[in-house]
Amino acid sequence: MAGMDETPIVELRTAQRQAIRSPQAGAPHPSRDEQVRFDRRELMQILDVYGRMVAAGEWRDYAIDMLREVAVFSVYRRTSEMPLYRIEKRPKLRAKQGAYAVIAANGLVLKRGHDLRQVLRVFDKALRIVGES
Repeated sequence: MAGMDETPIVELRTAQRQAIRSPQAGAPHPSRDEQVRFDRRELMQILDVYGRMVAAGEWRDYAIDMLREVAVFSVYRRTSEMPLYRIEKRPKLRAKQGAYAVIAANGLVLKRGHDLRQVLRVFDKALRIVGES
């Protein structure tokens, strides 16, 4: 078949992840001082929700990326898939709509705000719906 790209799927997925992680192709990796990071309190809040969702059988894996302008906690149902949700911290948006956001796999912002605990409550609603069925 002429014109078909014969790049292996593994390489394509790696390229997709790198595109998400590095906004500028070829940009050097930011030093630790330039990275946005989740602090211990934020990680404990996120891991609390993560633990509940793992216990419910909804989530099975996660990844943390710390970049120059954003820290991302990605949640996966399976390791080989795209993330179901991304929990992002963008300090530059602190004064505007809030530094924290939960983003679905399709790019829809489910909740954004200044308080991480309130933003993470979007997952509590999902748990109640599952529990009511």
